Amino acid sequence: MTTWVLLRGLMRDQRYWGDFTLQLQQTLPPARIVALDFAGNGAHYRLASAVSVADMLSFCRQQLRAQGLPPPYRVFALSLGAMVAVEWCARHPEEIEAGVLVNTSMRPFSRFYHRLRWQNYPALLAALCGGAAWREALILRLTSRNRALHDGVLAQWLQWQRGQPVSARNALRQLLAAARYRAPTTAPMPPLLVLASARDALVDCRCSQALVQAWNVAYCVHPDAGHDLPLDDGSWAAQKAAAWAAQFDR
Repeated sequence: MTTWVLLRGLMRDQRYWGDFTLQLQQTLPPARIVALDFAGNGAHYRLASAVSVADMLSFCRQQLRAQGLPPPYRVFALSLGAMVAVEWCARHPEEIEAGVLVNTSMRPFSRFYHRLRWQNYPALLAALCGGAAWREALILRLTSRNRALHDGVLAQWLQWQRGQPVSARNALRQLLAAARYRAPTTAPMPPLLVLASARDALVDCRCSQALVQAWNVAYCVHPDAGHDLPLDDGSWAAQKAAAWAAQFDR
């Protein structure tokens, strides 16, 4: 049975996949889907977050070994999670059959003000110092364009953060890991698909385009979704991933 590993982004844990896990499962039977959390997030919120993508990767691989799930894997990864997926492909290509990278950005392919839109700097800095309610509302506004979901999603996010809060220190450590990460200039060995959102308000869509151009990998763009593509249109993301991955099952 194929194992798909889901990796989330900055300050997020596996619960934030929401309905997407089921949507992906429905397109990929009988695949096994495993969502992991980084240190500092979710069930591991009491741990100190890693300050390097390489250490984040090591933590993920340890979790899979502890669960008795051997490679090879396929990876679906969003934002910071996609950096970890790329590092995984580069360091241990024998463990990854294929990877889907969603709305990510990496040195040396993109400028820093495209990787994190400069217009958001003041709000993001304030969010690190503000309360959970203000921070989660800001993150939702910056990452999702599906306004019809926001009231219910925000209430759920606040409940999660009250139970397993991400500390400001861990948020900064994760930001540092993302800022420091430098991807390989040549494409990693496992095949990759890049999914991007044309109306991403957090990370410029040109970051995905630059990655695709440098590595000559498969690419598909959603015309309306925000940064959190699995939230805004999970069905679309699941279908694109499944259709692309089907070539490896023949």
